[in-house]
Amino acid sequence: MTERNPHLGSTLDELLEQDGSLADAHAVAVKRVLASQVGRTMSDLRISKSEMARRMGTSRSSLTRLLDPDNPSVTLLTLDRAAAVLGKRLAVNFADRETA
Repeated sequence: MTERNPHLGSTLDELLEQDGSLADAHAVAVKRVLASQVGRTMSDLRISKSEMARRMGTSRSSLTRLLDPDNPSVTLLTLDRAAAVLGKRLAVNFADRETA
């Protein structure tokens, strides 16, 4: 096990955990990745927002919320529908926390 350098301060995760915002920060980070993946795949497949929403059976405003990287509120059902339209499969799992 490596010893922590006594001259370094807390990690960002430790700081966010102390002030209670780690879970929110993580949710936003995950959502940014997902929104980017959906948007990039739509672009690669040349699917417009209107067409994507139609294929998902949802409104264009709902799709806009899905594509908004700063809005972490999205349901698994919406993500699953988007994945299916894009020829993908949604995979969700729990991972062990990495230790510093």
